[in-house]
Amino acid sequence: MRSVAGQVLLLQVVGVVVLIAAAVATLVLEARGSNMREARDRAMAVAETFAEAPGTAAAMVSADPTKVLQPRAEQIRKETDVDLIVAYSPDGIRYTHPDPDRIGEPVRGSGEVPKRPHTEIEETTQGLAVLSLVPVTTPDGSAVGTVGVGITVASVSGVVNRQLPALLGGAAVALALGTVGSALVGRRLRRQTRNLDPAELARMYEHHDAVLHAAREGVLIVGEDGRLVLANDETRRLLDLPADAQGRRITELGLDDDLVELLTSTRSPTDEVHLAGERVLAVSVRPTDPYGGLPGSVATLRDTTELEALSVRAEAARTRLKLLYDAGVRIGTTLDVVRTAEELTEAAVPRFSDFASVDLLDPVMRGEEPVGLEMRRIALSGIRDDHPLYPLGRLISLAPNTPQAFGFASGRTVLEAKLPAFSGWQEQDPALAETIVAHGIHSLITVPIMARGITLGMASFWRSEKPEPFDEEDVSVAEELVARAAVCIDNARRFTREHTTAATLQRNLLPGELPEQNALEVAHRYLPAKAVGGDWFDVIPLPGARVALVVGDVTGHGLPAVATMGRLRTAIHNFAALDMAPDELLAGLDDLVIRTDENQAAVGDSAQLTGATCLYAVYDPVTGRCTLARAGHPGPAVVRPDGTVDFPEIPAGPPLGLGGLPFETAELRLPEGSELVLFTDGLVESRDRDIDTGLDLLRGALSGAGAERSPEATCQAVLDTMLPAEHGDDIALLVARTRLLDPGQVADWEVPNDPAAVGRVRASCARQLEEWGLDVVGFTTELILSELITNAIRYGSDPIRVRLVHDHSLICEVSDGSSTSPHLRRAATTDEGGRGLFLVAQMAQRWGTRYTAGGKIIWAEQALRPGSVDGVDGAPVPGAGLPAAWDDVPAL
Repeated sequence: MRSVAGQVLLLQVVGVVVLIAAAVATLVLEARGSNMREARDRAMAVAETFAEAPGTAAAMVSADPTKVLQPRAEQIRKETDVDLIVAYSPDGIRYTHPDPDRIGEPVRGSGEVPKRPHTEIEETTQGLAVLSLVPVTTPDGSAVGTVGVGITVASVSGVVNRQLPALLGGAAVALALGTVGSALVGRRLRRQTRNLDPAELARMYEHHDAVLHAAREGVLIVGEDGRLVLANDETRRLLDLPADAQGRRITELGLDDDLVELLTSTRSPTDEVHLAGERVLAVSVRPTDPYGGLPGSVATLRDTTELEALSVRAEAARTRLKLLYDAGVRIGTTLDVVRTAEELTEAAVPRFSDFASVDLLDPVMRGEEPVGLEMRRIALSGIRDDHPLYPLGRLISLAPNTPQAFGFASGRTVLEAKLPAFSGWQEQDPALAETIVAHGIHSLITVPIMARGITLGMASFWRSEKPEPFDEEDVSVAEELVARAAVCIDNARRFTREHTTAATLQRNLLPGELPEQNALEVAHRYLPAKAVGGDWFDVIPLPGARVALVVGDVTGHGLPAVATMGRLRTAIHNFAALDMAPDELLAGLDDLVIRTDENQAAVGDSAQLTGATCLYAVYDPVTGRCTLARAGHPGPAVVRPDGTVDFPEIPAGPPLGLGGLPFETAELRLPEGSELVLFTDGLVESRDRDIDTGLDLLRGALSGAGAERSPEATCQAVLDTMLPAEHGDDIALLVARTRLLDPGQVADWEVPNDPAAVGRVRASCARQLEEWGLDVVGFTTELILSELITNAIRYGSDPIRVRLVHDHSLICEVSDGSSTSPHLRRAATTDEGGRGLFLVAQMAQRWGTRYTAGGKIIWAEQALRPGSVDGVDGAPVPGAGLPAAWDDVPAL
């Protein structure tokens, strides 16, 4: 438009447009003002008419104003062509509205009754409107409401808008006539001036050059003949072009062959990477002729050298993060110190280093607190086996100036980027240091393994095949790797300590050697799980040549379970010493567990005993009967002498500590040579089999052998068949083969309730002892029987019986029908009697009382082996152990 033709044409068009716009604006404003005044008058007239209409004021104060006013308002609104008639109370609550849903809602604004009629333009629910407000008053002049009538501005403008097409049509015709006239005049001028302005054209080229050369992206144009047509300053810098490059062929500018081939080809790549000296360029090429230019191509160049370096660093960081993530997953999968150290070295080789080693203080291996300076190599991984590093198991004493010694003492990582420099690390072993360097190992990082502020050992990382030495970023990675492993190693160390403690405690709490007894031939196996548990077994000799068999299981693992097992085993021994029946013993044990749990709960200890199970069996070799009771424990298996196997039904009691339910006993008669197999659930249950499957396998392992197989062989056969590859629970197995005492080893007599019968019974017992070859203990036995029988006749009741049992000891038993039990007490000097029980206690090795369904049994056991109070031939010396003064003897 800076040409003469353009300026003339523009001036004429602008003049016509201004005249037309002024005329149209004047007409529109005049019409809009007239319509607005008409809308104000109409709204006020409708509002005053509705407000002063008969019945309006009365309806306002009626019970339901809406019912009367809404129909009237809608009728008037439609007849008068207004948009809104709203009547509302002095509180601003609508009685009428075109939208019935808004009736009852408060009006916009304050809602106060106006003092006089007035019109204003306000925002209403129908939009911006001309709103006339008229108060509704009663004959006495009090205001009872307000009537508002509104005509929306859109309605007023609509009238004007309907007139605009005619106005705009006339304006368009006038504009077309003016433009045609101006165009005819301008065409002649354009032919004369060619529509060019030299000043504008010069400024256009100046702006083009400024933009082209200021851009930080190289631009070059290559003509169809392969010559450089244009190159901006950035292109000259990136490609190191000579000053006279423009106009010369691309092939003559000394560029890389691949880049020359791209610039002279017809390809159109995007961001293709090419080298230009030490720079990495992203090149994009496009042809120029499709866009109206001369044939050729334009290329843009971007320097991506720094971006490439950043990408390399980002990839290295990603690789390190991936290494740390994988190491976090791999390290610490077990609670084994050695395996955890091996996982650290395996995670580092070959992704981080070519060789890696872990040296720990010796006490750490045993689960103890780290002390001392000597370390043992427990893990070593490398890309090759033919390395000169210290082998596994080597005990290492650190030289003072070595990196490992410095790192161990200071707790800081030591970086030896170039080992061939011999900066002091070779003092540990100079000959080995030369071998290490000759082997190609050129860089080292050694990191202290620290947990809870305590140094456990050192981890070392070596490079040989990787040409780049370790740097500070590698130090961070190594420290992160070792930090993750240190926690796992310390956890494994502490677990080892706890496991060792628990295993030691368990070994001490379990029976070492089984006690000597002749009623059963017993074999046992105890296989602890990796996590020490609370399973146990026991063989307890009882009075009368009887034997108690016990197996039990405590839920959980570790020290709490082992301690619980020790408590229960001690309690069972105490209860067994009282010669309690199996059901009574379990009831007492259950009560003990309940009271213990209550005491622990009172002090906030969560390690309760509830969850323990137990099976208690008592075998009598005289009768061949076995009495059993169980508390939540699997029942036993019985192998008959003919090889048949059954699982007898033993009444199931609840686990110990639940209380509320009684325990019941079952009695089995076992032929001599039968095997009673007691076990814990770890034998028959595992993760991959249920208890029914386990019992079927156990039946198969026990079947067929009968009396031909010893209990030891039975134990081994059961474990060979049943033992899983990895058992997560302890396994206790007790196999007892029954024996019966020969009837000739037992003698009994019924005693009349007459003191004169004591002498006859004593004489019969003496003859029996002589038959057994035990006349050497006759005096002691007669003394014991005399006192016990006399007490039974004097203080007991019928029936009274005497039994002698010749086993590994001589057992004297006197039973009667009374449930009262004698006890020792200190006799006064004036007492004439009461010293007989004291004589029994002194002469016998053990004595006691056990209760039966029909009364009680007082028993006394004499050892037949030399030792203690026995004589050289096994007989007690008469009067041995008696006090010199009888006035201090306990009385009966």
